[in-house]
Amino acid sequence: MWLKTRMFLLVALLFGILYGVITGIGTWMGAGSALIYLILAFVFLGIQYLIGPAIVGWTMKIKWVSGKEAPKLHRMIAELAQRAHLPKPKVGISQLAMPNAFAFGRTSRGGRVCVTQGILNLLSEDELKAVLGHEMSHIKHRDMAIITLLSAIPLIMYWIALGTMFRGMLGGRNQGGAVIILIGMGAFILYFITNLLVLYGSRIREYYADKGSVELGNEPHHLATALYKLVYSNARFKGRPELKQMEGVKAFFVNDPTRAWSEIKELSQIDRNMNGTIDSYELMELRSKTVKLSSADKMMEILSTHPNMLKRIKHLSSLIA
Repeated sequence: MWLKTRMFLLVALLFGILYGVITGIGTWMGAGSALIYLILAFVFLGIQYLIGPAIVGWTMKIKWVSGKEAPKLHRMIAELAQRAHLPKPKVGISQLAMPNAFAFGRTSRGGRVCVTQGILNLLSEDELKAVLGHEMSHIKHRDMAIITLLSAIPLIMYWIALGTMFRGMLGGRNQGGAVIILIGMGAFILYFITNLLVLYGSRIREYYADKGSVELGNEPHHLATALYKLVYSNARFKGRPELKQMEGVKAFFVNDPTRAWSEIKELSQIDRNMNGTIDSYELMELRSKTVKLSSADKMMEILSTHPNMLKRIKHLSSLIA
């Protein structure tokens, strides 16, 4: 419940900032100027929203597979869709070697769930099903629509900042140029703040999808083990071109592969028997511990689309029945 409340408050805060800025700009520069920024932002994001699935499909090198080509994958996704009361999404396999999974689509009826070739060779059936449950939850929660909508607000701040500062430099002192430049600088600060808030929203949705996977019948330790294995496997791609290519689409993945190398050390303390998995006992042990992060890790998390992995697995420990 607290995850829903946080997301609701975040949406209210972001749109409150937008309302305040647009009202202020409309009062100072005229309603027409404020309306232009709103229209431009939502037109741009509307186009992105419409062509986004095609871009993701092309970037991820997805091959859409039938039930005959991938029967086990189709069966697991069909079972999860039924439990989630959703239409069965389109199923795809990305030809990327890096193990991961992702979901996208404009609506819950047009959802797509994909796995990379690498994850099929890495996880057990229970672990893979837990990851697929996470992705199914993203579709159920309509995450893409929500994050796309929230992303409009930093974009509007950015355009207001550029527009007002440019206008202020051209206007000169006699036409209130200095004041307009100050407004532009304020908009730049709000652009930075709202970007951080959108990233915070992205991290909330990952926690929410983890919880959703458990609600669909998957065991928390299966998802924890899957995340643990993904971190170790993704870390092997450090310095390779494949990792750099994923920078622009990492928000779609179940974990952030670009942070995997830094997450290995802190995760090693969970796997007490060093068998490469996190069992229910190890997860329960983590439940009673306090997670402490260094200042660098805290800063890295603030600037990331995904939660710190140790905190995320700690959250999974709280979901054990």
